[in-house]
Amino acid sequence: MCLCSFVRKLIGRKSEKGVRTMAATFQLYKDRAGEFRWRLVHENGQIIADSAEGYTTKANAINGIESVKENAPSAPVEDQT
Repeated sequence: MCLCSFVRKLIGRKSEKGVRTMAATFQLYKDRAGEFRWRLVHENGQIIADSAEGYTTKANAINGIESVKENAPSAPVEDQT
């Protein structure tokens, strides 16, 4: 399975009626230092991605989420094994 198919499968899928349903949800939260962070949580509760850094503004954290949504479906897999 290519990465684009994998990400589409994690982020959303189509129901029987063709309506996109979410298999994962982005959560926006503040960490202990008061910085904004995001994480992508699968419907089973497992965290499948996170921001890996704190953002000083909520808008910047939201921009990070939007960047993942826009860029991840077509991101190539770089095998470094």
